[in-house]
Amino acid sequence: MEILLAKSAGFCFGVKRATQIAFEASSEYEHICSLGPIIHSPQVVQKLAEKGVGVVEEVEAIPEGAVIIRSHGVTANEMRALQARGLTVVDATCPFVNKAQEYAARLAAEGYTVVIVGETEHPEVQGIVSYANGGKVQVVANAAEAAHLPRMVRVGIVAQTTQSFENLQQVVGICLAKCQELHVFNTICDATTVRQNEARDIAGQVDVMLVIGGFNSANTTRLAQICREIQPATHHLETVEEVQGSWFNGVERIGITAGASTPRWLIEEVVNRVTELIHPGEK
Repeated sequence: MEILLAKSAGFCFGVKRATQIAFEASSEYEHICSLGPIIHSPQVVQKLAEKGVGVVEEVEAIPEGAVIIRSHGVTANEMRALQARGLTVVDATCPFVNKAQEYAARLAAEGYTVVIVGETEHPEVQGIVSYANGGKVQVVANAAEAAHLPRMVRVGIVAQTTQSFENLQQVVGICLAKCQELHVFNTICDATTVRQNEARDIAGQVDVMLVIGGFNSANTTRLAQICREIQPATHHLETVEEVQGSWFNGVERIGITAGASTPRWLIEEVVNRVTELIHPGEK
């Protein structure tokens, strides 16, 4: 049996940057928390908790000290509330998310109806919506939802940074037929595109596919969906304890990838466990 491990599996630039900022801040400040989980990896969040960085969901619940802004960012109102309370803000927002927020604000200020391609309940999308400063905003997850948009005069489009390019392209095509003027900012992170293309390639070569990452991670879930469309024997798992030996009965090639919020040590644990199962006695 052979294991194909995606080269890009694991932390992207923004997540790596955010975790480094968070762990450094945990040593610098006596009282510190993060506003929402720093990244969508329960295992990393737990390690930060062991360093004294708790997770607080509302600004009002922060007692004192410093607060870390998660990689997905926060809403404009939350940022203003933090500053108004005089809390020390350690901003770990991904630069690509910041750019999407800036574009949404710019489009709204210029009078465009802002269409955000993404998941309505995702914290990154909620943050981007808030930076449109009360302008006209529509959030659509896919082409099917975009088809229900009303006719508009001027439309500006941005995307949740972990969306697939194909999904953005489909929504753009539909919006083009619904307006007179269209301005599109491709705010999808390059790392997302690389991971998705690599996952497609590997899924087409293997008999079973493993996708490692938090069940609350949008980009990991999307990787699993992409792989499952190509290789139905795709398993989304969060930790090594979920690996089942029966997955590998009668298979020759095993593919493994991981989301952008998945730490390297989790990937290595899964690879080592799979190796033990298919090659007993080997390290």
